[in-house]
Amino acid sequence: MMFTKAVAALFLSALAQTGMTYAAPLEKRDVYSPPVLYPHTGTVWYSGQTHNVTWDNSNPPTSISNRAFILLRQGNSELPVVLAHDFDLRAGRVEVEVPDVITGNFSIVLFGDSGNWSEDFLINGPIDF
Repeated sequence: MMFTKAVAALFLSALAQTGMTYAAPLEKRDVYSPPVLYPHTGTVWYSGQTHNVTWDNSNPPTSISNRAFILLRQGNSELPVVLAHDFDLRAGRVEVEVPDVITGNFSIVLFGDSGNWSEDFLINGPIDF
């Protein structure tokens, strides 16, 4: 019994040291969450149109760790509708095509190093309920 505890302790100690030996150092990452400027409250989009989603890019970090994407959001949930992807957050804008959705209030979510969303705005879709 004592031998088993000693072997287990030795194994756990070796495992912990191995994990520490091979762990890659964490690099510092900037969190960049620029405010969305457009669309905003009062904006009306129609399905099939194209619009520029814009955000304040006046103070970006020197390094942004990943590419960005924009999702459509309704209420408290992001929808599986990607409006744009793989663009540079430093650009301050990206053109999107308004999808076919049921008419309603939406917001867009700008993802990069952090996620933030626009104010609610109206999309007039091909179907009204």
